[in-house]
Amino acid sequence: MPKKKKVPQRMCVGCQEMRPKKELIRVVRTPEDSIEIDFKGKRSGRGAYICQSQSCFQKAQKGRRLEKAFKTSIPREVYDALLKELGEEHE
Repeated sequence: MPKKKKVPQRMCVGCQEMRPKKELIRVVRTPEDSIEIDFKGKRSGRGAYICQSQSCFQKAQKGRRLEKAFKTSIPREVYDALLKELGEEHE
């Protein structure tokens, strides 16, 4: 009987639910202290995850949850890029 492979789980900063890592979008604070969206999930740095839904994005933005996760301010361009990515996902 083959072993089942364990699926890595991460918590969404918006809804605070554990979900499979592949279903989430990773936002990363790089060692150079820039905030970027990590589409591949391989960049080095501190990561935070968010669901691919508008409601989770709004909760995270309203509650300043990304700022709390990274302990720094988030540039407006990052929020705009995330919103654009979420808009493309659901069209």
